[in-house]
Amino acid sequence: MLSTEGDLESGDQPCIQPEPLKSAYLPGKATPTGGRRAVSAGNSPKVTANGVHDIEDRILRITGYYGYNPGYSSHRREDGSESRPETPGSDASIETRSYQTCANTALKVLGGLLMVLCVSSSWVGTTQVVKLTFQSFSCPFFISWFSSNWNILFFPIYYSGHVFVTGEKQTPIQKFRECSKLFGEDGITLKLFIKRTAPFSILWTLTNYLYLLALKKLTATDVSALYCCHKAFVFLLSWIVLKDRFMGVRIVAAIMAITGIVMMAYADGFHGDSFVGVALAVGSASTSALYKVLFKMFLSSANLGEVAHFLSTMGFFNLVFISCVPLILYFTRVEPLGSLSSLPWGYLFGLAGLWLVFNILVHVGVVLTYPILISIGTLLSVPGNAAVDVLKHEVIFSVVRLAATCIICLGFLLLLLPEEWDSVTLQFFANIADKKSEEHGEELTESSGQTRSRSRANGTVSIPLA
Repeated sequence: MLSTEGDLESGDQPCIQPEPLKSAYLPGKATPTGGRRAVSAGNSPKVTANGVHDIEDRILRITGYYGYNPGYSSHRREDGSESRPETPGSDASIETRSYQTCANTALKVLGGLLMVLCVSSSWVGTTQVVKLTFQSFSCPFFISWFSSNWNILFFPIYYSGHVFVTGEKQTPIQKFRECSKLFGEDGITLKLFIKRTAPFSILWTLTNYLYLLALKKLTATDVSALYCCHKAFVFLLSWIVLKDRFMGVRIVAAIMAITGIVMMAYADGFHGDSFVGVALAVGSASTSALYKVLFKMFLSSANLGEVAHFLSTMGFFNLVFISCVPLILYFTRVEPLGSLSSLPWGYLFGLAGLWLVFNILVHVGVVLTYPILISIGTLLSVPGNAAVDVLKHEVIFSVVRLAATCIICLGFLLLLLPEEWDSVTLQFFANIADKKSEEHGEELTESSGQTRSRSRANGTVSIPLA
């Protein structure tokens, strides 16, 4: 953008340096600036402190001529120095840039809405397939372990998409080594692999395992609603551990989440499967919040390729080091698997695929669109599961459970407010108030002009005070 501050001299722009009323000049006399130029009767007039250009303006002002505005006489309109010429090329470029910006924003919003629908659908599908799987196969840890192994596919999928979009001719090994800088300049080593991956992999497994256990005790709607409390736990942990900014509205949202949890547990009394299911769902939300806070602490600056690399290493860690847990549960008869042919492989592959799609959409959607839309997609899984529970499973929800679900969802929405929401809201209302005051001033000006016109039509002249 070109600067126009130095294009005009100080004497050419009348509104830049107003002169006092006593120094107003008459035609034929020198200017007060030392006589740099002589001003004749036909030259452009100089402006005074009151906005009056010359004798014509003063006469118009004294007589109260209708339609007169100080500083806008015929001389002013004839003066060409007031209007700045505009280049057609610059106007076209500005319009092109604004059009491109609007188009990009619209595409991003539409892509975000589509992403919201996909995230919500994949999470609802995952939860409902788990419920169907439990009808014939009740081994939650094996299901969690089997689904987590599919995280190995994160990096191959990312590499395929990266090559397709950018067209780079980088081999998978070269790209893998490039993304391995997340673990340090020397790349990934066995010590760093275990040190960095083990905590995240354990938290990931616990989150999924507790979520599946909760689905055995509660309906899909209740579990998905309770899982949304992880947003409140993330705020509390970030405030305590990461020293994030304190926000009163988020404290209110956290209190609402806790209130919803208590109401959900009280729905069937503080006993039986309902209370245990609520505890398991809250445990899943807590481990998920801890995972996200640790991820924000150590991997907040990672790009999409490094995140895909890290999730693939987590899947590999799960396959190598956590495979012993399903074996122990199998031999201790805690989770009897039966024969391989009797396993519901269709449900298992469908569940693992939906879970992988959900995780890919969450991590890719944050990069491609607005992160708040991904959170909204997770929240929309609550009414989605409720619709499936009512229509297919004929679940009847009590008033207390519905109230608890609504309170948790409302708290989740409050947690989505940006940090500067209060100042933005105040600025928005201030702009509305300024616009209303400007419109009121314009109405007063128009009514004053109409009154003056009627007075002139009746033979009277209004003489305003100087």
